[in-house]
Amino acid sequence: MRLTVMAETLCDAGVSQVSEAENGETALAILRDNPYIDILISDVRMPGINGYQVAERAVALRPAMKVLMMTGYAHETAPAKQTNLPVLYKPFDFDRLPAIVEEMLK
Repeated sequence: MRLTVMAETLCDAGVSQVSEAENGETALAILRDNPYIDILISDVRMPGINGYQVAERAVALRPAMKVLMMTGYAHETAPAKQTNLPVLYKPFDFDRLPAIVEEMLK
């Protein structure tokens, strides 16, 4: 549900292409197949490989790619600090998401 709301929010804000992945393996497959993805928004906790593992592999594929992590767990800030990845804490206002993405892509 939240994944779809996030995708719709970004599309409604004018993001030209948004892909959704239910797990890390699918996200990486999408990234491998589409060289035009500029930003990865990943939940920390996902089925299969976790969000930090997805981010690490995504940046290995495309070093210039921006990454935004999401979590509902405050204790998960430590890995983000170690990797210097920005973290969006849940719950958050979905209406803020397009501005956050735009700022990251500048």
